[in-house]
Amino acid sequence: MKVLRGIKNTFKDMDKVLLFAMFFLSIFGLFNIVTASSREAVTNMDQSVYFYFYRHLAALLVGLVSFIIIVNVDTKKYHGLVPVLFLCVIVLNLYVIVNGAVTRGATNWIPLGFFNLQPSEIAKPVLIAMLAIFVERFGKKFRSPKVRHSELIWLFFLVGLIIPAFVFFQRDIGTMLIQLAIFGIMYLLSPILTKEKWKSLGFVMLGVVFLALCLYAYRGYVFTDAQSSRTDYWDPCSKFATSGYQVCNAYIAINLGGLDGVGIGKSTQKYSYIPEPHTDMVFAILSEEYGFLWGAFIIVMYAIIVTRLLMLSSKANTIRGKYMCLGVATYIMAHIVINLGGLFGLMPLTGVPLPFLSYGGSFTISLIAALGIAQRVHIETSRHKIKF
Repeated sequence: MKVLRGIKNTFKDMDKVLLFAMFFLSIFGLFNIVTASSREAVTNMDQSVYFYFYRHLAALLVGLVSFIIIVNVDTKKYHGLVPVLFLCVIVLNLYVIVNGAVTRGATNWIPLGFFNLQPSEIAKPVLIAMLAIFVERFGKKFRSPKVRHSELIWLFFLVGLIIPAFVFFQRDIGTMLIQLAIFGIMYLLSPILTKEKWKSLGFVMLGVVFLALCLYAYRGYVFTDAQSSRTDYWDPCSKFATSGYQVCNAYIAINLGGLDGVGIGKSTQKYSYIPEPHTDMVFAILSEEYGFLWGAFIIVMYAIIVTRLLMLSSKANTIRGKYMCLGVATYIMAHIVINLGGLFGLMPLTGVPLPFLSYGGSFTISLIAALGIAQRVHIETSRHKIKF
């Protein structure tokens, strides 16, 4: 009886709009993966059309278990738990650089049989929590005239940039950009004095340029040919035979879908035209089969989720809660902008998944875990109406 009462109270204190959006998009994405991946599963993998469906379902269930655990753990305990997880993630990302499996040019996977672990994805919610407790721990010192700020600021940079640096050497530029976006937003909105923020950013940029020059001098290039080719993203259909093939076919899929789509399962572009249509380019297949109106509805749902997370951040009664929700909002928004920006030819195609809709085990688990952190913050805000 006590357990049931606890579950009821936890559900009552959650943000229902965010919870509904998460479940709706997760379920829709799961079933959309069946049609988007059908050709890939049967032709390339020699499996049933439900091959990716079952794998993604398993990831959703693991994510749900992590979500339930997270919403029941007080964020006060993060000060002890998160640094340990952060160190574990660093070790895993180092291991991947040395012994990871290569997929599409990136060395970022640890094969585990049925499930392949991507430490760079698991790192995202851990990085958010780590930066949030760092700001809470040292927030007052950042503004105190009696404390030297430079050491704390460089420590903040070390915490925020060490994992993206490892991911760069895994040759996963898309994931690195998202981790940098999380760090960048949390840094710019941190309590560090504005003058010190820009001064330290200037030093870091000079350091990055210096390291890039050293890297170029050592191996003759900074980015691989495959990575460099992605910067040529303007007018993709004029480069259909080379760098524009994937994006131009995505344009064709969206155009074929029109206003109300060609019908579920009737996409033609998923048949050899768009590589791995159930991952990075899933929105193109969705737009072809469901049409512009459904695609626009999905974007509205994304806007609701991000807005809701920012609202939870503004209402949080702890500094850690404020920055955790801000980090999760940045995490999701960065994935949306980079994925759809690449799909629409507005920026280089970097191969990051689209939240809730793309197939992906580690990403799906991390995304739901991150939303669990945000829900826990809301639960604590609801139960303790204390201003910080």
